[in-house]
Amino acid sequence: MSEDQTKTTKSTDDAKVIVYSTNWCAYCKMAEKYFTDKSVSFVDKNIEEDAAAHKELMDKIGGNFRGVPVIDIAGTIILGFDRPKIDAALKAMAE
Repeated sequence: MSEDQTKTTKSTDDAKVIVYSTNWCAYCKMAEKYFTDKSVSFVDKNIEEDAAAHKELMDKIGGNFRGVPVIDIAGTIILGFDRPKIDAALKAMAE
């Protein structure tokens, strides 16, 4: 599966995994690669290029911005690239 196919879903509203990222963030790229390597479909929302994505993120985290990536896995918000938390959220989503 190509990277584009992994990232694309029919509707971002249906996305179970969303990565809020920026162009310069190495940890964002690591998170995206982690999901790709695990064959987990996700949507990347670049908060620098997409004002609506930035607002959506601020609404989800109550305006308490600490950095990127911020990962939303089926409603579980994970600040940063935290593999144990990501794995736990993915497991819970699968159940």
